[in-house]
Amino acid sequence: MRSVFLALFFAATLAAQPPAVIPPPPDVAAPPKDARKTSSGLATKMIQPGTGKDHPAATDLVTVNYTGWTTDGKMFDSSVIRGKPATFPLNRVITGWTEGLQLMVIGEKRRLWIPEALAYKGQRDPKGMLVFDVELLGLPTRAPADVKMPPADAKRTASGLAYKVLQPATGRARPKATDTVMVHYTGWTTDGKVFDSSVVNGQPATFPLNGVIAGWTEGVQLMVEGEKTRFWIPEALAYKGQADGPKGMLVFDIELLRIN
Repeated sequence: MRSVFLALFFAATLAAQPPAVIPPPPDVAAPPKDARKTSSGLATKMIQPGTGKDHPAATDLVTVNYTGWTTDGKMFDSSVIRGKPATFPLNRVITGWTEGLQLMVIGEKRRLWIPEALAYKGQRDPKGMLVFDVELLGLPTRAPADVKMPPADAKRTASGLAYKVLQPATGRARPKATDTVMVHYTGWTTDGKVFDSSVVNGQPATFPLNGVIAGWTEGVQLMVEGEKTRFWIPEALAYKGQADGPKGMLVFDIELLRIN
């Protein structure tokens, strides 16, 4: 009985893990007839419709999952295999990506057939036309639609802090003011300008919760690990008009990664 249980356990564990190689799509060798082609030579086909309405601009930061193949079906890169989405400025990648992702909305998955002239131009491997399945997960530095003021469904505390949970989590433990936390965050002024972002920096921030602005100290204590919340922090709970900080109400998207 024990051996049967162990066999089932390992089978379930292996099934839950991403494959070492993702098989190529059947149309990897060439775009199908129903693929959409642009004047540059890029061909694309929507695989999964998105839920958003906004398209990224070339200057936006994007978060994606993707897998890439050469036209002979060999996988050469995949964020899915690594188990971690990629975040980067859209104007810092190959031209085919910069063009192709601007056709997408959040939640959409699209296949791109990128000719060599829009990829690595024969200057490095992989050479030739490249095929990517790309899922647009988010625009982490794009100002939210409600950046100017808290929406009607935001909760408020006695101090004046407003917040709204964007991504619930299943954890139960909440940090105390004396705890050290690891977070990802992006901060905007109410005119939609990004002034700080760990996402842009490419590395989570770790700090004692009682060593930051009062709105953070109060707000992050309302969260559990894995949760993502938007906070509208009045100036009195932020930098209080000090010369070395952004002025006025500040808006933060914060994801609590870990309580240390």
